[in-house]
Amino acid sequence: MKPTFFCLGFILCFLLSGLLIFPSCDQGNHTGSAKDSLRGKITISGAFALYPMTVKWAEEFHKLHPGVTINISAGGAGKGMADALSHMSDLGMFSKEISPEEQAKGAWWIAVAKDAVIPTVNAGNPVLPLLKVRGMSRRQFYEIFITETLKTWGKAVGNSNPMAIQAFTRSDACGAADMWARFLNGKTQEDLLGLGLNGDPGVADAVRRNIEAIGYNNLNFVYDIQTRKKYPGLDVVPIDLNDNGLIDPDENFYSSIDEVMKAINDGRYPSPPARDLYLVSGGKPTDKLIITFLQWVLEEGQQYVNESGYVSLAKEKLEGEKLKLKQIHSETHGVNVHPQP
Repeated sequence: MKPTFFCLGFILCFLLSGLLIFPSCDQGNHTGSAKDSLRGKITISGAFALYPMTVKWAEEFHKLHPGVTINISAGGAGKGMADALSHMSDLGMFSKEISPEEQAKGAWWIAVAKDAVIPTVNAGNPVLPLLKVRGMSRRQFYEIFITETLKTWGKAVGNSNPMAIQAFTRSDACGAADMWARFLNGKTQEDLLGLGLNGDPGVADAVRRNIEAIGYNNLNFVYDIQTRKKYPGLDVVPIDLNDNGLIDPDENFYSSIDEVMKAINDGRYPSPPARDLYLVSGGKPTDKLIITFLQWVLEEGQQYVNESGYVSLAKEKLEGEKLKLKQIHSETHGVNVHPQP
């Protein structure tokens, strides 16, 4: 059974969100030098997971280099990879491991940050107090999303509540679904069952609207970056990682995005569904502007990672990604990958 498609009025909103491409980029005050020589346009498309972070990077980079325009659209990791490989975009936002097939087609990539996919539930769910005490095991999630054998919320928490479980999944090719499937011992997102919705905003909105709902979302679509708390109408199903039927203190880290980020960073939240996030291109980038932007992301741009609701790469990993760009510098005559603001 493949996911069925489910349309909401919200879909128009998230489609438009991909078109909100810095209307103020060429307006207002800039901190960049009037003599700054960097000019041009960068196009980026792809994963919803990396979209908020990339928007922040683009805004800050533009302040330093007012002559650079960065157009960003969200459409799922699959679109990001396809656009990068076909050179429809300069860079693709990608939220899962690069496959051997994608590598064979010429994909080049750098990891830029980390985040995680987490299970979401309607905040008005009547069994939510019990869920917060007991959590749900990987096996229970498997029975909801893979086999559809766990059908009521009462059965999920061990009482007689007959309310049906309505699972929502993703219909677009995306890293979130792939990570969630792998966590549940599936192979790809095609193994996930439920009503298919396009995009992270679509799943989050559906869960908010339906008291029976369960879904999964990237962190930035569950937690408000300003308040650091969960968006109204959404809550998280704690994962019973040791399968003892209780959420132990070291499994209870969902009250704020900062707590979840710490759990990802120290390994208490498993990978998958935690994962690295990537910027990809079709072949090694050779354009000075693209390389300059990528170098900035891995250096000065890292200061914005935590405040934007993401987890920094380990120091060793980050240095390895920087080395990739240095190797390109040595191969590409005349490209300066260490620009000064």
